[in-house]
Amino acid sequence: MSESNDRILNKLFKESNTYIEEAVDLNKEEFIKVVESRRSVRIYNESKVEAEDMLKCLELSLLSANSSNLQPWEFYWVKDLDKKQQLIDYCLGQPAAATAQELVVCVARPDNWKVNTQLMLDMFKEKELPKAVSTYYNKIVPLAYNQGFLGLFGLIKKISTFFIGLKRSIPREPTSFNDMKIWAHKSTALACQTLMLSLRAFGYDSCPMEGVDSRKIKKLLKLPKKAQICMVISAGKRAKNGVYGKRFRLEKERFIKII
Repeated sequence: MSESNDRILNKLFKESNTYIEEAVDLNKEEFIKVVESRRSVRIYNESKVEAEDMLKCLELSLLSANSSNLQPWEFYWVKDLDKKQQLIDYCLGQPAAATAQELVVCVARPDNWKVNTQLMLDMFKEKELPKAVSTYYNKIVPLAYNQGFLGLFGLIKKISTFFIGLKRSIPREPTSFNDMKIWAHKSTALACQTLMLSLRAFGYDSCPMEGVDSRKIKKLLKLPKKAQICMVISAGKRAKNGVYGKRFRLEKERFIKII
C-alpha cells in the first residue's frame, strides 16, 4: 500500500519494457465531428443497424482504458425479441428504448477482478511472461482489489492508508466493497462512451439510459447479486424529431479549471 498501482506499474515496466508502438496520424477534424454530432437520441426511425456494424462497435468498446486492464465490464446485446420487449418495459417504455433498433445492457462487474486476473495470467502462459507483469498481477493486484472476508482486509487497508497518508501521498481506494462498485463503474462508463462514439462514427445514434429497473434487468439477464447495471444504451438512426432540442451546456469556465 506504500505506492500507487500506476507508480508501481510504471516502475516495473520501465525496468523491463522494450515494446515500442508508434502513434498513428489522425484527422482531428473528423473526431471533432463525431463528438459534436453525438446526441442522446430519444426517437429512432426504422432504419436497421447492420449486425456487423453493431458487433464492431461493441468490440471497439472493449479497447477502452480501464483499471489495471482487468476489464470489469460485460455488454449484453439483447437480440431475443421477447427479452427485448421485457427490457423495453424495464426501461419504463421510454421512446429511446421503445423505438430503438438495438439495445445493449452495460454491466459493471466488480466481482470479476479475481477471475479476470487469472484469465490474463493464463493467457500470458503462452508467452514469456515479463517479470513486471508477473509481479503486478500476482502481488500488486490482489493487494489492491481484495477486500477479504466480510471486507475486513479492506478495513485494515483503510486504517493503514489513513496513518501512512499523514506523512505522504498514498492511494486511498478501493478499501471496501462499495469502493469496488465505483471502481468497476468508472471503467464501464469509459467503455460506454467509446460504444456511443463508435456508433456515431459508423453513422448511427445512441442514447444512454439510467432511468431503468435495474433489479428486473438483472433478473432478466440472470446476473449475480454483485453485478451492477451501469446503463442501457439504445442504438439506431435518429428520426427527424429524434433530438428533443438544441444542445446546451453551462459556461465552460464553471467546469474547466486552469490552475
